[in-house]
Amino acid sequence: MRARFGDQTSTALMLAIPALLGLTLFILLPFLTALALSFTNLRLGSPLPVEWVGLEQFRRIFSDADFLRALANNLLFAAVVVPLQTALALALALLLNQGLRGATAFRTLFFMPVVFPMSLVAVIWTLVYAPGPNGMMNALLEQVSFGYWEARDFLRDPVLALPAIMLLSIWQGSGYQMVILLAGLQNIPQELYEGAALDGAGHRQQLLHVTLPQLRNPLIFVMLVTTILAFRLFDQVQIMTRGGPDNATTTVMYETVQAIFTRRQVGRACAMAVVFFLLVLTITWLQRRLVRQEREVA
Repeated sequence: MRARFGDQTSTALMLAIPALLGLTLFILLPFLTALALSFTNLRLGSPLPVEWVGLEQFRRIFSDADFLRALANNLLFAAVVVPLQTALALALALLLNQGLRGATAFRTLFFMPVVFPMSLVAVIWTLVYAPGPNGMMNALLEQVSFGYWEARDFLRDPVLALPAIMLLSIWQGSGYQMVILLAGLQNIPQELYEGAALDGAGHRQQLLHVTLPQLRNPLIFVMLVTTILAFRLFDQVQIMTRGGPDNATTTVMYETVQAIFTRRQVGRACAMAVVFFLLVLTITWLQRRLVRQEREVA
């Protein structure tokens, strides 16, 4: 029996080695390298050896108004996009799960924005947000408001720039979530709905007491992935606004890239990357912790 258990352990380790090797090479070692460089004053092209500055880089970034603004923008973006995108994806999944005619075509149509490169999507939406009354978004809002809407330059308005990027991101990513939630809906046993109907439960009660509890794991996965992607916001900002106007759309990822390629401050960029990694890790852990507590209470 012990020999068999030992063979199973050896087999499991052999199967896990490729994954562990990949995690070590592409996650652990880069993070440890960035952590080590964050304690230095390394710049691109600076002579070796580099100067050891300790926690000075972290003190600098947390006293920098631009970095704090970028961090606040990231938190606001995630707080808005994650719930709205998840709710939209759930609504689309519920609609397509009704067995409507042409559901396959609609599923493909909703998923197409996920396949397109974000650079292409950002360029298209830049045209959609074109200023003046001839811009597509301005023309649409003018028609919907019966002429009361005044044309605005969305991407150069400090108030509207970040919401404009939020709308693009919700539209582009909801199809991915929809496919995952639709697969979860199709795995729910129909007997649960039949039993709930026999007990007199209506559609709303079935949604609250059958559908959502059965979709717990897909919803957790979708929200975790969406949160991580929300904090990786960069392409839309780089292409559409370049962090403007007045740092209204700058993000941690954007500030990190600018620190390396514009200001050549590698040590500063590594400190930002470490803070970014720890922030995402903390939020992900809190989400899983809260979900675990809800499961224990239930």
